[in-house]
Amino acid sequence: MCLSWLLIANAMAASSPAVDAGEEVIATIHQMGFPSPPPAPASGGEASGPYPLLVLENIMVIDGTGAPPQGPMTVVVENNRISSLHGAGTGSLHLGAADYGADARVIDGSGHYLIPGLIDSHIHYGTPIHIFGGQLTDPDYVGKLFLASGVTTVRDAGSLMGLGWTLKHKQLSDQGKISAPRIKAYALLPESTSDAEHAQQWIKRIKARGADGVKLLGASPSVIKATLAETQKQGLGSAYHHAQVRVKQLNARDTAQLGLSSIEHWYGLPEAMFTEQTVQNYSPSYSYNNEQDRFSEAGRLWAQSAEPGSPAWEQLIDDLVATDVTLVPTFSVYEANRDAMRARNLEWHKDYTMPYMLKAFEPNPHVHGSYHYDWSTHNEIDWRENYRLWMAFVNDFKNAGGRVAAGGDSGFIYSTYGFGLIREMEMLQEAGFHPLEVLQSATYNGAALLGLGEQTGTIEVGKLADMVLLDSNPLENFKVLYPSGHYGLQEASGKPGHHSSVVYTIKDGIVYDAEQLRTQVRAMVAAAKEDR
Repeated sequence: MCLSWLLIANAMAASSPAVDAGEEVIATIHQMGFPSPPPAPASGGEASGPYPLLVLENIMVIDGTGAPPQGPMTVVVENNRISSLHGAGTGSLHLGAADYGADARVIDGSGHYLIPGLIDSHIHYGTPIHIFGGQLTDPDYVGKLFLASGVTTVRDAGSLMGLGWTLKHKQLSDQGKISAPRIKAYALLPESTSDAEHAQQWIKRIKARGADGVKLLGASPSVIKATLAETQKQGLGSAYHHAQVRVKQLNARDTAQLGLSSIEHWYGLPEAMFTEQTVQNYSPSYSYNNEQDRFSEAGRLWAQSAEPGSPAWEQLIDDLVATDVTLVPTFSVYEANRDAMRARNLEWHKDYTMPYMLKAFEPNPHVHGSYHYDWSTHNEIDWRENYRLWMAFVNDFKNAGGRVAAGGDSGFIYSTYGFGLIREMEMLQEAGFHPLEVLQSATYNGAALLGLGEQTGTIEVGKLADMVLLDSNPLENFKVLYPSGHYGLQEASGKPGHHSSVVYTIKDGIVYDAEQLRTQVRAMVAAAKEDR
């Protein structure tokens, strides 16, 4: 195991246009003696429903459109669709539990808040880097931890465990057989794809297999252009991590104008605003495959670009907004770069992060994303300035009418499933977003990006029953969404402690008991530690 999963993928030829890069990696890992984990088991007592009639009464509703909270309200769900949304106050329709019939599930939401199910627009449901921790991803752990965080839909950006594995879990989730969010599966284009025809054929075949989109990481300009043209022709989404090895040829402006659906992270944005140079100011000894080099020097990239509010800055924002491209910044996954010690010692790692993940996150020059083996004060200061400029751009883009979706990029760089998205929401607020705009990014905007705007993303009549019930107002403090809870004085005891406000996560009309999910996840982590 002397190569990272990414280097393994790059080293292998795309031998068949029906195979995605994730499957190439997994095939190599199997040769090393690591079998794929079995699919997630069937849901148990943590799930109930769906119900012919589900009613949530006396509740404060934050609908995800950007509108302020309304309430008390009654939300009626019939066969997984919201059929009624009305005030529960004086002069409005109000029925008691007995009036709905014996088949109805009625939940009294007095003192509670209802938000749309959260959408994590950039995750890795499974990641082969976990072999460096001794095993591959446990899908039951991943699905339940996402649901415990209020996440009802995810976009798997690359299907790194192989498209077939991801599609199997997508199917089981759609059928309501496992406790997991809805999955949008994006296949990773093999970087060895050599020509436009090869790319076009590959896209047709992965669509026939059931993929929802394509993740791009690095390929020649002609292949990228052909891929983006074909994804649009086939009605597939596209996401691009503009790798430094290709960004000089096609930056974020270029690919957005070619029809790219979403720009992942931030690569390609500062390069599109260079005014005093044409390439990143690489040191002479730089190597892209040395991730200490890559990420330490990336922390100085925004400072090399145009200043906030300058003509080049404003022009790029205008150009991007005109294309309708979405930014998925994933602020949270890089936060270790501005405070590595914090990331290593996050309080939820003890009970909620699998030991094989923590092992894979440890500094290792052969593992993608595990590069903090010589991380200095200078590096962290560089990245704090990087964040200041990066966040200003994303906020300005949003204010100009651009769409920003929330993604946690969980599975890498100390980012734990579910927790990464909640932290992303906190960091969007840090960037200048109003809490209502933050929630919109994590619901409405994510649904629009994934082509689900008519189905989910808001609490409106006709939408699917994807919702989260909380016992406190998340707009006041997004930390209450963490499965580990917010640490503070507890009203009942008057003593400090943790409390998670997520009571139920409802996906496709199925009601998941969040406390049971949290308990199950903690038990999985504890058992994994004992096995070691």
